[in-house]
Amino acid sequence: MSQERAEQVVRSMWNRLRLIGWISNAVGGVVVFVAVGYLFPIFFDEAQREDLFWENLPFGIALLLIAGLIITWLSERNKVPAFGWALERREPDRDEQRRALKWPARQALMSIVGWTTGGLILALLNLDHSVGLAVLILISMWAGGEATAAVVYLLSERAQRPVTALALASRPSERAVAPGIRVRLLFAWSLGTGIPIIGVVAVGIAGATKEPAIETGYVAAACVFLGAVALVVGLLATVISARAIADPVAAVRDGLARVADGELDVEVPIDDASEVGQLQAGFNQMAEGLRERERIREMFGRQVGQEVARAALRDGTRLGGEEREIGALFVDLVGSTSMALAMPPAEVVRLLNRFFRVVIEVVEEEHGFVNKFEGDAALCVFGAPLESPDPAGQALCAARRMAARLDREVPEIGFGIGVSAGRAVAGNVGSELRFEYTVIGDPVNEAARLSDLAKERGQQVVASDAALTRASDGERDAWETGESTVLRGRLEATRLASPR
Repeated sequence: MSQERAEQVVRSMWNRLRLIGWISNAVGGVVVFVAVGYLFPIFFDEAQREDLFWENLPFGIALLLIAGLIITWLSERNKVPAFGWALERREPDRDEQRRALKWPARQALMSIVGWTTGGLILALLNLDHSVGLAVLILISMWAGGEATAAVVYLLSERAQRPVTALALASRPSERAVAPGIRVRLLFAWSLGTGIPIIGVVAVGIAGATKEPAIETGYVAAACVFLGAVALVVGLLATVISARAIADPVAAVRDGLARVADGELDVEVPIDDASEVGQLQAGFNQMAEGLRERERIREMFGRQVGQEVARAALRDGTRLGGEEREIGALFVDLVGSTSMALAMPPAEVVRLLNRFFRVVIEVVEEEHGFVNKFEGDAALCVFGAPLESPDPAGQALCAARRMAARLDREVPEIGFGIGVSAGRAVAGNVGSELRFEYTVIGDPVNEAARLSDLAKERGQQVVASDAALTRASDGERDAWETGESTVLRGRLEATRLASPR
């Protein structure tokens, strides 16, 4: 999100928070005054209710306005330390982040202080009527203040989520700084069950024990009113608490589903400062770890070959090897030294990349893998690390197709391709600190010598009779045998073959 957009989000949130504070406390004040009106006839002389109502109404309105103005002034005063970073279009530091994340709790705390102070003042003002009336007002104000503060917190936390996401975007909180799931559920329980039930129990006890007996209509009216408050406020608190938990969990669940489908570029917004936000941050860390692992796997596959990489991830990496029936193809450029002298280095690299792209594509299409690059040459292996029913045939077919494509797509270079087949040892060679997957054996040496022979004779492709005898009939028919010759470094003659 752009910094300009962040500033707009903060200003919009600020207006909503002020509205939440004023409306919640005003509604709470009305409910408490009405509740006292219903409870009054149960504990005191009903004839005094109207006089006491009109006597206390101006004080109640004045206290509500004064407390609201003081809370608004304090909020405005502390707005810049908490949200100035967004208004100044920059990222928050740790102190600013902490202040922003704790803002809903701060608003709730100021509401509690305001209600408690107002309750004490009204109780003292009514102390001349009776101690019991003062106690009733104080308890009612305390219960109403607790409920209102809880509603203020839940609504403020919900309204502040976009800004919470901004505050946590650059630096996830190391620990929860907001009430967690247990506390939110306790809020919902206290608003919908705890406080109203306490009032109903008190009304029931008074109705059963007070002398003279209380009219049942007053008891019923008080119980119905408290029950209605419990239903409305409890439902509101439960819905807000449920959404505060369900929405982030649903986002994480959707993210997990996308990851399961192979979409690793997933990130959920962290818009909660409690353990729910830590769950969101944990998911993002997991997704980042998977992306990094995939990047490493992809890079590993590019370095050693996808088949080798998959085998290493599946079976682990251990030194040593096993004997396999393989097909070996060795391809080398002609005149690479003179080419390097005659061409700029950048042009040489571009030419080599075109050359090797053809080599890699052909080899992979024939289910082999390029074992290693040796300057301007490449060793390609078929039948390892994955076994193949016809490694010699695959190597021979790849050699024919490779020569045809190189002639067509990279005509400015010459090359020699040698093909052999037989038993060789394939595995990891090196030490525990560094090793590579390679193939060692006579077929590899023979393929390299045949490549040199092809370059010397200008034949492009030369294979050994050993590769032909091991290939399938279909591929063997595409070749013809010729003379025998003793290759460099070998004692016995090798019968040669070339494509028809």
